[in-house]
Amino acid sequence: MKRSFLNLFLLFVASPVCGSCSTDNTAATAAGLAVRQVTAYTLPADGGEVGITCCSNLEVTAQSDQTWLVETNVAREDNLTTFTFTADENGETAREATVTLMSGDEKVSVAIKQQRRYVQPSIPSTSATAFAMSLTPGWNLGNQLDAHNNGVANETAWGNMAATQTLFNQLKRKGFKSVRIPVTWMGRTGDAPDYMIDEAWMDRVEQVVGYAQKCGMNAIINIHHDGYGNQYWLNIEKASTDEAYNEEVKARLRAIWSQIAERFKDTDDFLVFEMLNEIQDGAWGNGGNLNDGGRQYSVLNEWNQVAVDAVRAVGGKNATRYLAVAGYSANPQLTIGHLELPNDTAEGRLLVSVHSYDPSDFALNAKYTEWGHTADPNKKASWGDEDFIRGMCADLYDKYVSKDIPVYFGEFGCVHRAQERAESFRKYYIEYFCKAATTYGIAAFYWDNGNAGVGEECFGVINHSTGAFLNNGEEIVDIIVKACSNEDEEYTLDSVYDNAPE
Repeated sequence: MKRSFLNLFLLFVASPVCGSCSTDNTAATAAGLAVRQVTAYTLPADGGEVGITCCSNLEVTAQSDQTWLVETNVAREDNLTTFTFTADENGETAREATVTLMSGDEKVSVAIKQQRRYVQPSIPSTSATAFAMSLTPGWNLGNQLDAHNNGVANETAWGNMAATQTLFNQLKRKGFKSVRIPVTWMGRTGDAPDYMIDEAWMDRVEQVVGYAQKCGMNAIINIHHDGYGNQYWLNIEKASTDEAYNEEVKARLRAIWSQIAERFKDTDDFLVFEMLNEIQDGAWGNGGNLNDGGRQYSVLNEWNQVAVDAVRAVGGKNATRYLAVAGYSANPQLTIGHLELPNDTAEGRLLVSVHSYDPSDFALNAKYTEWGHTADPNKKASWGDEDFIRGMCADLYDKYVSKDIPVYFGEFGCVHRAQERAESFRKYYIEYFCKAATTYGIAAFYWDNGNAGVGEECFGVINHSTGAFLNNGEEIVDIIVKACSNEDEEYTLDSVYDNAPE
């Protein structure tokens, strides 16, 4: 059995002051206790030991609040005391214990977590799950039909040239099976009560969907930047406190989705409707939703129901079309905790959409250059390594996939780096993410906004008009396709992990 040992150093300063212990970089309590910064430490599922060393002239004792984390040794030398706590193998649920260390009248607590035991998931052999996996690998036509300027949707407003059939042919040739086509409708609809969609805009959306159909790919369209914080008409913060406004939003949602459904009522099942994108109040899940008694979550569930009902009411192939709904901010954990699947007249035809760019300081903002278990701790985020990604996928599997409710990552990605070593960690992150999603029966759509630069928000891998690769885009595409499609028994999530950059 592979065991792990972690050593934590805590500095206690109890009267009289321990002269042999430096107090640099410590935080002091009102009572005079100085403790080095301590965060939660994580043991693997296989079990292991954690050593906690304290410095004090007074006697130090320690106590765990959980029976699975047991004190197995105490060693004292001069003013140093080292406690060893041991954990055996864990099961399929992550767990956490608190170790309280006491010296005189002072106390400090340390959180010790242990990872869950991951078992090879069994993917349901049903039509719904098969359809979800037929979507992967997927790609986003980002910052295109979702772009807007001065409140008006405009395909080229954010720097990309108009999308072409050539682009879609290239995506198909390289192994992508689906294209998510985000669409913003702001400035392209008329006034209440009809909210008529501009015909030229609807024609263009239909044309781009046709690019996917012509080369045999799936397509997803949605309502995208109309909901972005509290800036536009899908203002969930206002709707959660103003019922009249909420009813106005629902009427507009109903009108827009009815028109979209009418335009595509004879279009086959390769086309999926995604009701809404990343609905949130501007704080990305850390705002009013945390203290409003669940009202924003409830409003979003209402909006999803209205949209689904509107599509089904149009009939034609919409009666059984696959429809996708997203939880709050499309955040996986908030979705698991608060999304209520709409009541649907078509059985087994709903998908759940989530997004992830975590850890964001690596994948999105490029604050850090490395990621994962082989990374330099000084060059990576303090959270979000492989266990986080795998745990997120496992949680989605437990909540949805195992119950034959299909899930897809409508957006994920990692920005381009200039340095070769940093780029190697980007490639590793993308491969691990895609392989983790596939292992747990979840489809994955890479976010490509066409930005060919370096650093924050630079996700571009392919030119949206010509189909030419940007930077090392072809290499990135090959990694995505391999991780989502390769079924070789030797190519596993563990084998990806074992081949992390050194």
